[in-house]
Amino acid sequence: MSNMIKIDSISDLPTSSQLQAEIKRRKYHKNYFKMLRSTVASLIVVAAIAVLISMLFLPILKVTGTSMTPTLEHEEFIVCNKQGSFESGDVVAFYFNNKILLKRVIGTAGDVIDIKDDGTVFVNGEELYEPYLNEKALGECDIELPYQVPESRIFVMGDHRLTSVDSRTTVVGCIAEEYIIGKVIFRMWPWEKIGTIE
Repeated sequence: MSNMIKIDSISDLPTSSQLQAEIKRRKYHKNYFKMLRSTVASLIVVAAIAVLISMLFLPILKVTGTSMTPTLEHEEFIVCNKQGSFESGDVVAFYFNNKILLKRVIGTAGDVIDIKDDGTVFVNGEELYEPYLNEKALGECDIELPYQVPESRIFVMGDHRLTSVDSRTTVVGCIAEEYIIGKVIFRMWPWEKIGTIE
């Protein structure tokens, strides 16, 4: 008899609507946490896929320095494409002395590069059209001109010709294809300058 529950009056029992409200509340909490777990799991999967794509196919890099102004400014964020070949005019990212540099492709294997004292560039005897420059300059140049680009290498120069250290110097020289990260294809930051790279 001592184990029996004593009810003082029938009014102590929950009503049908109270029971339904409690069932609904518990079902809502159960569904809420189930949905929360599902959302968090989905976000983790999406983030992992984004990181994987970024590492394997579309690396995201931060611009440092001014060697590519006016095309690329300090602290902008850019996206590279690891696939495909490179041609004159492309902006590429590559490894050099444990750093990542950004420069423009001027010539590829077999091309003959010549640079005049005023900074005008000729490739295979034809003047290179360079609308991306603010000003031409010979810059730091200690290679013997005209210069033929070796096999499996590219000749690169920064767009800020006066200050850029690039293939015009023996310190950097032409870039071997295995050191190239990819072609710069897109600016993703700052917002007002989002778009493709020319």
